Amino acid sequence: MSELVAVAERIAREAGRLVLEGRPETVGVAATKSSAVDVVTAMDLASEDLVRRMLAELRPHDAILGEEGGHRSGTSGVTWVVDPIDGTVNYLYGLPAYAVSVAAVVGEPTPATWTALAGCVHAPATRETWTAGRGLGAHLDGRRLTVAAAPPLGGCLVGTGFGYVAERRRAQARVLAAVLPRVRDVRRMGAAAIDLCQVATGRLDLYYERGLQPWDLAAGALVVTEAGGVVAGLRGAPAGSGMTVAGASERVAELARILEEQEADAPDGPGGESG
Repeated sequence: MSELVAVAERIAREAGRLVLEGRPETVGVAATKSSAVDVVTAMDLASEDLVRRMLAELRPHDAILGEEGGHRSGTSGVTWVVDPIDGTVNYLYGLPAYAVSVAAVVGEPTPATWTALAGCVHAPATRETWTAGRGLGAHLDGRRLTVAAAPPLGGCLVGTGFGYVAERRRAQARVLAAVLPRVRDVRRMGAAAIDLCQVATGRLDLYYERGLQPWDLAAGALVVTEAGGVVAGLRGAPAGSGMTVAGASERVAELARILEEQEADAPDGPGGESG
């Protein structure tokens, strides 16, 4: 387990150095995905290429699931789940909230079925590095993290994020309008992996978001759980299956009830996604 954590950190730091030092003054859009505002930069592609090349050298028998390059099979039973730049829009605009996320899991590479073993979230612009290993705890730059008991919901600072398709955003705005009056305040930083790590660090009390992909939460969710927090879905479903809610267990349950009442995981509209 310690070896996997070390590999995750080494690769995330190397990719982070590439992303930070190689950023031009003006970043261009190389492609789009789910909508015209769901962007991919050339550095997303370069970062994932670096990660894949390093894993081919260090862990040649492992599988890889990357946001940009898809799935490559392996024979060891370990799959590396990679987000080469989490927070690409922030990176595009020169905002510091972006990270490289690298995690090792076993089982089918979906949050509902895998067991996360090791992970690293490295934020190049702020020079912060979160690591976690199953049974080894979670750390920020070597400092052990523990999720503190959250205040009452009305005193909680809550993080969230939004999708890229208009119908999803309309639904999320409706849910946000119901959540906002019941908490201290809401922050939207634009990088799910960092948001999860901020929960573990104590800079956010709670975090919720709909529609996270495996690479969005693989490493960050392990950081939260190894810090003693909870990462869950709605109605007993696992995280990543529609909705993800993270924080101290009692407040996760309370926020999840509000989200369930608002049917926050319902289909967006005609032809809308449900997850």
